[in-house]
Amino acid sequence: MIFGVSGEHEEVAIYDASGRVVGSAPRGRMRAEGLWHAAGEVLLLSPGRTEVYVHRRTETKDIYPGMHDCWAGGVVAAGEDPAVTAVRELAEELGVAGVRPRFLFHTVHERGSVRFHAYLYEVLWDGPVVHQPEEVAEGWWMPVEELRERLSDPSWPLVPDGRQFAQEWFAGRAGRR
Repeated sequence: MIFGVSGEHEEVAIYDASGRVVGSAPRGRMRAEGLWHAAGEVLLLSPGRTEVYVHRRTETKDIYPGMHDCWAGGVVAAGEDPAVTAVRELAEELGVAGVRPRFLFHTVHERGSVRFHAYLYEVLWDGPVVHQPEEVAEGWWMPVEELRERLSDPSWPLVPDGRQFAQEWFAGRAGRR
């Protein structure tokens, strides 16, 4: 397994299946053993909520390399709150800083040995987006309705967790209209 920029030895928070922090472990061990963990994820939206920022992950990412994603985020470090993770990752991956993400919802993603609690947020943004070259190969603004259409195409290379979270986000948006 190839590990990305964050590093195999970085200490990450380990959770149990119910969502409680139960300790910490090196990122490499968490991945190798499929340990429960958590992630803070942010959906970057245009101020009018008509566009979402989509990016393609680099080929060196430790999980889902080269695939598209509409969430900026990452694994919660040991001792870190998921909201702090979300802010940190948005700044690192897309260069968006000085924002206060709005909490959307908590969900669970389980696919094979990848099992984690996701804490999902959104940010409205009309400033510059600056990619971290080690994690983001390219990115662009996509109309929200185009994202909805692409979610129904299983051949579109969107990361599985991002697809799940976007579908849940759309389901929640539909319920709020």
